[in-house]
Amino acid sequence: MVTMLEARLQTQQRNTQNSQETGLWSSGFGMKLEAVTPFLGKYRPFVGRCCQTCTPKSWESLFHRSIMDLGFCNVILVKEENTRFRGWLVRRLCYFLWSLEQHIPPCQDAPQKIMESTGVQSVISGRAPGGAGEGQVPGLVKKEVQRILGHIQAPLHPFLLRLFSWALLRFLNCVFLNVQLHKGQMKMVHKATQAGLPLVLLSTHKSLLDGILLPFVLLSQGLGVLRVVWDPRTCSPTLRALLKKLGGLFLPPEANLTLDSSEGVLARAVVHAAMEQLLVSRQPLLIFLEEPPGAQGPRLSALGQTWLGLVVQAVQVGVIPDAMLVPVAITYDLVPDAPCDVYHALVPLGLWTGALAVLRSLWSWGRSPRVCVRVHLAQPFSLQEYTTNARSCWGSRQTLEQLLQPIVLGQCNVVPDTEKEQEWTPATGPLLALKEEDQLLVRRLSRHVLNASVTSSAVMSTAIMAALLLFKHQKGVFLSQLLGEFSWLTEETLLRGFDVGFSGQLRCLVQHTLSLLRAHVVLLRVHQGDLLVVPRPGPGLTRLARLSAELLPVFLSEAVGACAVRGLLAGRVPPEGPWELQGIELLSQNELYRQILLLLHLLPQDLLLLQPCQSSYCYCQEVLDRLIQCGLLVAEETPGSRAACDTGRQRLSAKLLWKPSGDFTDSDSDDFEEAEGRFFRLSQQSRCPDFFLFLCRLLSPLLQAFAQAATFLHQGQLPDTESGYTEQLLQFLQATAQEEGFFECADPNLAISAVWTFRDLGVLQQTPSPAGPMLYLSPTFTSRENQEKLEQFIRQFICS
Repeated sequence: MVTMLEARLQTQQRNTQNSQETGLWSSGFGMKLEAVTPFLGKYRPFVGRCCQTCTPKSWESLFHRSIMDLGFCNVILVKEENTRFRGWLVRRLCYFLWSLEQHIPPCQDAPQKIMESTGVQSVISGRAPGGAGEGQVPGLVKKEVQRILGHIQAPLHPFLLRLFSWALLRFLNCVFLNVQLHKGQMKMVHKATQAGLPLVLLSTHKSLLDGILLPFVLLSQGLGVLRVVWDPRTCSPTLRALLKKLGGLFLPPEANLTLDSSEGVLARAVVHAAMEQLLVSRQPLLIFLEEPPGAQGPRLSALGQTWLGLVVQAVQVGVIPDAMLVPVAITYDLVPDAPCDVYHALVPLGLWTGALAVLRSLWSWGRSPRVCVRVHLAQPFSLQEYTTNARSCWGSRQTLEQLLQPIVLGQCNVVPDTEKEQEWTPATGPLLALKEEDQLLVRRLSRHVLNASVTSSAVMSTAIMAALLLFKHQKGVFLSQLLGEFSWLTEETLLRGFDVGFSGQLRCLVQHTLSLLRAHVVLLRVHQGDLLVVPRPGPGLTRLARLSAELLPVFLSEAVGACAVRGLLAGRVPPEGPWELQGIELLSQNELYRQILLLLHLLPQDLLLLQPCQSSYCYCQEVLDRLIQCGLLVAEETPGSRAACDTGRQRLSAKLLWKPSGDFTDSDSDDFEEAEGRFFRLSQQSRCPDFFLFLCRLLSPLLQAFAQAATFLHQGQLPDTESGYTEQLLQFLQATAQEEGFFECADPNLAISAVWTFRDLGVLQQTPSPAGPMLYLSPTFTSRENQEKLEQFIRQFICS
């Protein structure tokens, strides 16, 4: 096994031998600049392969290694060569000519086919519950079907689509420096369309602009008009009418009514028929799996799971033989419509409000640096194949209260070897109409796809800079030192198989990134021409924490492992003790497994986004392997024991054989009966203390918010509604931030996560009331002793 340290050594040797060679990367600054030096070889990692455990056939058939070398294209860079015409007039009208040449399929008679579908006709004729046989006139039901269908979609308007594409192309060139797309990823998607199956793109959701930008990108690449699922909460009625003519889809409000409601039955039948017609016509569909930006609540979108459930049901009943699912992600240097105030609420966007936002963006053009955008299309995979293989990975599950509460209170020391059951996304009407087994399939599929989207996302320069300033240099850093650390963190990101969304000369990159973050940093010129970069104290640190969260998936395994090691050492060595003293302590493998499992159960699934096909136990082994590979842990060899580096296969114990796991890691080959006698120490290399502290601090905003929520238990006014108590906690986090300076914890999403985690843990209990569900403190945690035990349990993972 070649460790990360060996890989770095090989990279340094190769860079020394090739010191005379200078690579040129395409830079976003409009010229060819010298490449950033500390990269593995000359190539970026190709990301986005599908899960080999759940979809092995798709993993092999829809990928070819030659596509890795195709490089990137800027989709908003339209020139004379992108049209069929040539000449000086074409160079001035190329945007307009390009929009005229885009293929827009003719409108089909979809409303009539939907009206004639089996499900809708069954409701109209009264053969289904809630149909005309229960007292409704068929003629009135037909009018109601047409009204519901008008709420869902409208016929495409080709002229409006071409006009909008032309205007959007001009707008994007004014707002963005470039919109990069890997041509190899696009080739994988084109290869998937050749099978004659409908294409369903499942995307993250960083900005309201995503729903406009992604259809434009895919239209420019020859995929046709993309039908986009929009959240009705984000659009005014006027804007909804416009978006439907451009291919938008909306879920009618009647579809969320109870299962026995006649209006709900009819609306769900029309939605099912509309989805079936769309899939049969093989129109590409875009569904956002994340809640829209500004929505405070669970990360996974209930609306997205609803539409994904419709696709799954269409495949299961045989309307279409299969569907190709494509995880999609889009990343920005800075999200264009992100408000400066992080405590804003989600408000509908009106047509005039959107127009004013466009004018404001155009007015600021030239006054502020433009941002870069990366669109990521992961490897497509077969829905039918996933459905067949995923059901075999389901194991036993327990609630967080069953798993952690006895350990928090000191009543038990053994962590149950089972998975955590935690579902924060509410189920809507169409999803509840499915069988319970299919509902679980949709939830796990959405989590699996969102994990694939996040892991294929490129890390932007602003995320790296925010993490450095927030977790390593909150008191300030010189620019000369910042250049080296930016280069180091970029290399660490690439070593872990994640791509970065930037290129160019190092000094220009850092200066451009600091100009983007100028609202959150202060630049002070000091002697010898150097600059001192200082993060602005105050609420701006919360914005930096949100930007740095984009880096967490890269180091999540190491961060969980570092916090688990911190928890092991908390009772043995003072946190302020020297690193050499902490390195003396022996850490057994079983103790490390236990601490990692405890932390995994405590952290929300919305943060971890673990693949459902991977058990927590095997993830613990992966975390331990990562700590060894990055050099933080060193195996302690004892006389007469088998060397830790000996990965020769021995007999597999029963504990390993029954695990619903995928690929085996290096630790899996070891005999589990010997794990009790295996020990590790913290490495004494000079770089390890700073790296260990950096990893621990990546999780510190969330863990600090949880710890302060435990402190707030005896101060909060209960009983109260969930939103009321969350507001109380948020005010407490803000007041604590003003006193202690932990502004990165004063985030409404962290407050909601803390309240929901405590509810799952059994600290808070919920009862129905006329005003809505009411929260109150459970009898177990009314005593200050148990509240302090909870706070102490959380704080053991925090490295001060």
